[in-house]
Amino acid sequence: MAHAAKEEVSNGYESYYVPEQSKFPIWASFGLFLMVFGLANTLNDIKADVSATTSSWLAFSGFFILSCVLYSWFATQIRENNQGLPSAQLKHSYVLAMYWFIFSEVMFFCAFFGALYYVRNLSVPWLGGEGAKGVAAMLWPNFEPIWPVIANPNPELFENPEESMAWKGFGEALHYLPLWNTILLLSSSVTVHIAHTGLKDNNRKKLITWLSLTVLLGVVFLFLQMQEYSEAYSELGLTLNSGIYGSTFFLLTGFHGFHVTLGTFMLSVMLLRAIKGHFKPEDHFGFEAASWYWHFVDVVWVCLFLFVYIL
Repeated sequence: MAHAAKEEVSNGYESYYVPEQSKFPIWASFGLFLMVFGLANTLNDIKADVSATTSSWLAFSGFFILSCVLYSWFATQIRENNQGLPSAQLKHSYVLAMYWFIFSEVMFFCAFFGALYYVRNLSVPWLGGEGAKGVAAMLWPNFEPIWPVIANPNPELFENPEESMAWKGFGEALHYLPLWNTILLLSSSVTVHIAHTGLKDNNRKKLITWLSLTVLLGVVFLFLQMQEYSEAYSELGLTLNSGIYGSTFFLLTGFHGFHVTLGTFMLSVMLLRAIKGHFKPEDHFGFEAASWYWHFVDVVWVCLFLFVYIL
């Protein structure tokens, strides 16, 4: 995208900005491949209890390449937008792309919620002998088809199942963390909306103040989730190896935490742009896209809080 051109279309249609060929998609794919390949091999090395130096370097190298590409790519797009090059049709394509991206993320989490439903309501009762597909006594003696599955053939896999169940009742102070995180994320949806109204009203101070608060709430959420994970591993014995309960718990909450991290980063970039004077009341799709993503992350957490912690 070193240079750009505008293709003039006849018959009264508007001009449409057509960027030149770019190497950004190729480099982004290469960086993503290295990162995922390195992470996969790192996990395999950890499982095999061997040194993961090479795999870790591959993962970090891929992450660095991907970060540089995304920075350059978005910086180029921002520069082109500030020059007034994108047409209304191209801007509409950005909106559609964000719609489809969020839809793909919805399907991503639907798959995990579907797995949680299948395990809780179908496979566990079947293993306990319930229903037409029941196959009782297939796992280990004294298996009980209840959720969460806290009994394992090796008790060391889940040291304190009774204490971990306090999460469902919020029995102790630390176990209020999921509730506090719910309050934080719901509040952040309000603050980002207020920031959006400030942008539409051309109130720069209101935009920066409430967007800063939104970013702070996202950071606090991640801090509290790290505390929860630390408590789960060190005191409750709830790990990824703690049967299907541990696997589904960390799979759902961990991927959501990754999305909160990504959303917080996106909003931080929008905050820096707002401080630099970017965005106009009639032209601020970058901010809108980040806020849409943040609202999506909040809705997913509400579902997690209900189906993982409460029910």
